[in-house]
Amino acid sequence: MRTATAIDKPGASSSPLNSKWVQLALGIVCMMAISSPQYVWALLTKPILAQLGVSLTQLQVTFSILIVLQTFFSPFQGYLVDKFGPRLLLSIGTILTGLSWVLSANVVDVTHLYLTYGVLGGLGTGIVYIGVVGLMVKWFPKNRGFAVGMVAAGYGIGALLTTFPISNSLAASGYQQTLTVFGYLIGIVGLLAAQGIRAPRADRTQTAEQTASASSGVSPKTMLKTPVFWVMFLMFSMMSTSGLMVISQMGAFAKDFGVATMLVWGMAALPLALTIDRITNGLTRPLFGWISDRIGREYTMTIAFGLEAVAMFAWVMMRNDPLMFVLLSGIVFFGWGEIFSLFPSTLTDTFGQKHATTNYGFLYMAQGVGSIIGGPIAAYIHGVTESWLPVFAIMITLDAAAALLAFFVLRPMRADYLKKNPVA
Repeated sequence: MRTATAIDKPGASSSPLNSKWVQLALGIVCMMAISSPQYVWALLTKPILAQLGVSLTQLQVTFSILIVLQTFFSPFQGYLVDKFGPRLLLSIGTILTGLSWVLSANVVDVTHLYLTYGVLGGLGTGIVYIGVVGLMVKWFPKNRGFAVGMVAAGYGIGALLTTFPISNSLAASGYQQTLTVFGYLIGIVGLLAAQGIRAPRADRTQTAEQTASASSGVSPKTMLKTPVFWVMFLMFSMMSTSGLMVISQMGAFAKDFGVATMLVWGMAALPLALTIDRITNGLTRPLFGWISDRIGREYTMTIAFGLEAVAMFAWVMMRNDPLMFVLLSGIVFFGWGEIFSLFPSTLTDTFGQKHATTNYGFLYMAQGVGSIIGGPIAAYIHGVTESWLPVFAIMITLDAAAALLAFFVLRPMRADYLKKNPVA
């Protein structure tokens, strides 16, 4: 669709912005800019709980709204990106994300927090996330795993730059000042990076093979009728649940385990763990994406998902040791973050490039399912049982089951589908 590239002008092919590597770099910056609303939420729960006087379960609904709207609107957001172009939509998305924090700074009740942090943040981050991922599978048709892994790493590792500054700001200035200042930073940085974003031009930047690939693909309507899509959706939901439980509840269970404020290498365990998590959560995405480009998607899934199950089991068994809490949290995220490179790459490999952005929007809705189970439902289970052990048992089971499904179900099912329905 030419609308998406209407801003391109004749003779512009020599512009640095037409380089796939420049587009990759800009996509990473956009992703880094919008990562904090999800990945530093654990730092904000305690001060917001104290200010609003609500239960943890009520507060975690905010996080679920953020992820649900980030994901459940993804097909529509992907359609808008394809229709109106990535620069416009990513600009809107980054502005909404920054605005969500600025407005959240002055809420007086949890309902307003739902509307600002949850609704605006979810819509803003969703537009940027789905737009950037959809763009990269088109710019890098031969190295999708690596390219998507790199921009997904930007989302996973972006909060590394803000975790300690936000933690320090919360202690020194309170959450209202923190949300205001960092909200403006999120919006400004993301908006500036979005101005250079553009879709690849098949007539000037792609080879004949890549052009053929771009013109082929299964429509969302057809994709949704295939069993292989729903197996991927189930697996994505399972893996999202375990990771989002940790992201949303880590501040709470670290406190219950008694390690949150204990010192490791001279630093408090919780913010240190969150910082290490950002590194491993970011590195795993291009690494496992690159590995999957070489050994296959399902084999890589089996290894990575199994790693998370083992790491999470060891984590909960050594939960009272602050050093092991920090180290194993990093391994848990190393086994989790790669889902954001493996699933979009696998989906585009299976159903083609033509409708890649919108198609991934439908699969990305699984992240919303995971946020509900890993957020308020996990908090509810903890509240009823007064223990985090049942919650961890469920998450470990989901990880292990996803690893087995990748090898024994998805692998043969997808091979059979591609044999009958080859995609260029």
